Amino acid sequence: MKLKYLILGFLLCASGIIQAQVRFESKVSREKLGINERLRIDFEMNKDGDNFIPPSFSDFTVVGGPNQKVSQSFLNGKMEYSKTYSFYLQPKKTGNLTIGQAEIIIDDKTYKTSPIDVTITSAVDKPTDGDSSEVIAEDNLHLVAEVSNANPYLNEALTVVYKLYVSPRVSVSNWRELDSPKYNDFWSQSIDIQQLRVENGEYEGEPYRYVVLRKTILYPQKTGELNIEPLTLSIAVDVPSERRDIFGSRIYKTVNKTVAANNKKIKVKSLPAGKPADFTGAVGKFDFKVTTSKNSLNAGESLQAKVEVRGNGNLKLFDLPELTAPASLEMYDPERRENVNTNLNGMQGTISQTYTVVPTRQGKYPIPALSFSYFDPSSETYKTLSSEEILINVDRGPLAGNEPSGMSGIGKQKIVLDGNQFRFIKLNTNLKPIGSDDFLGSVAFWGALVLPLAAIPLFILFGKKREQRAKDVKGNRIRKADKLARKYLSEAKKNLGDQKEFYLSLERSMHNYLKAKLSIQTSEMSKDRISSILKQKGVDDGTNAEFISLLESCEFARFTPASSDAMQQDYDKAVNVISTLDKQL
Repeated sequence: MKLKYLILGFLLCASGIIQAQVRFESKVSREKLGINERLRIDFEMNKDGDNFIPPSFSDFTVVGGPNQKVSQSFLNGKMEYSKTYSFYLQPKKTGNLTIGQAEIIIDDKTYKTSPIDVTITSAVDKPTDGDSSEVIAEDNLHLVAEVSNANPYLNEALTVVYKLYVSPRVSVSNWRELDSPKYNDFWSQSIDIQQLRVENGEYEGEPYRYVVLRKTILYPQKTGELNIEPLTLSIAVDVPSERRDIFGSRIYKTVNKTVAANNKKIKVKSLPAGKPADFTGAVGKFDFKVTTSKNSLNAGESLQAKVEVRGNGNLKLFDLPELTAPASLEMYDPERRENVNTNLNGMQGTISQTYTVVPTRQGKYPIPALSFSYFDPSSETYKTLSSEEILINVDRGPLAGNEPSGMSGIGKQKIVLDGNQFRFIKLNTNLKPIGSDDFLGSVAFWGALVLPLAAIPLFILFGKKREQRAKDVKGNRIRKADKLARKYLSEAKKNLGDQKEFYLSLERSMHNYLKAKLSIQTSEMSKDRISSILKQKGVDDGTNAEFISLLESCEFARFTPASSDAMQQDYDKAVNVISTLDKQL
């Protein structure tokens, strides 16, 4: 019998815990008020939901709202989430009135609030409408996120512009950011706004002033429905009150309001079928060419061959075609250069790979034509551009092969003998002694004798050190990892002091390292994708988090001032992170 009650109690507790996971409730600012006063009602939930349906408010006039407030906080390692819809109501009649149920869908389940009863009395002589200032602030302040394209293709640029609209009835004295938007599954870059400018515009047909707070370029890295989380601000709003000073001017009251832009859903389309074989993820409009610094040279001299793509699109997120050449042309690893500017139209500029080519034999050598394919979103078609074959003429140097027999008599000259071609050995010499001192027993003699014997212990010591170092597997791994890290970070080190170039080089070096170690394409390098791959490869969470944090620091630091010390610290941190990654991988 006791066991049955124990099981029943356990099931009741378990069901209570499950139900407590989702909370959706309504609260009113007061339960009794005069007909000439206002009422505020909040619908609060602890998880984000869809399809919010408020009550009908048939016995009230909605004078403000719905206003939305979103907050997130971490307490003892646990995230606390809160989302609130607020309405301001003016009662239409006296008596006991009921505010009905609100509905919302959370995790595919429908939740409802409980009805609330309020008592409306006759008009009061002095209305204590403490929320009137907040009503005015809510109705005259709006934060809006404008998306240029809600249905882009994979890797097609879209922009998100955050605007704060302020009515002429109120003014904003200060604001601060509470929660930044998160661009999961996007490659993102913020556009620097040098100075905030107040402009005149309209909001829902009424004249407003607005300020553009943030501009961001996004390139979606996966298909399907993606979410852009809201920007949340805390704003000090100066609202006119009913009081006046001794001169008759209206006294303003400062109200702190939290406003948030709505979540934005982006539906990303897959690229059409029929991709060309050489397609590496380029999306936009581009020009393509292959050029050489010279077409005629001698063996042993060098020339530069450049593969270049110019245009507007995801320039940093695809690979250039690789140049090939005959065996008699020595070709070194290319140097990649990016000259890219980012604005509201996306990334614009050029990316190139420059190869150093050195011919070793005389002859004529073709550099084969290359092709480059990209997807044009405006025409929704794939396009392929091809370069022309380049002929390299090597004038002087060893021949590429044996001389043909048919040309054996060409260019030969008759040999003329001068009569001295046969000479006899001279029997009488003119040798002279080089010195009076004997070499035997001299300093040079003893030095030549002792130095090789003295070098034997040095060679033995060197051999032991070398053997000891060869057995030091851990030390060799550390030295190899450090060498590899500094190899990839050499370009960033050269740009120390130049903030923009340094962080671009640092980010590119980290991407190149991942490309070399994990064989992933540049277009797949979203932070979530990188973190997932590193976790699958056995990298510990701390190193994984440091690597992702460094990538985020690169994105952030490119648009905020950074000192030389900060750049040096980021460089040292990158060396350590790549070294640790290489050991773990």
